[in-house]
Amino acid sequence: MSLKETPEEKRERLRQSELKNNPSGSIHDALNRGSSGNLTDLTGGMGWKGTGILILVLIFGFILYNLIF
Repeated sequence: MSLKETPEEKRERLRQSELKNNPSGSIHDALNRGSSGNLTDLTGGMGWKGTGILILVLIFGFILYNLIF
């Protein structure tokens, strides 16, 4: 078995340690998440195929919006 962690595991480990070390910062982030959004959480669990599909849907949606309006 390999002892190396994947980049996703490393990011999650660092994020969890930051939440432990700075609880007031996490409260601030939670309160302001709706206004700023968080692309990392959106695409983090999808993988590269899901992210590509999301990008294509956004592009086609933008093109359709420009054609209609």
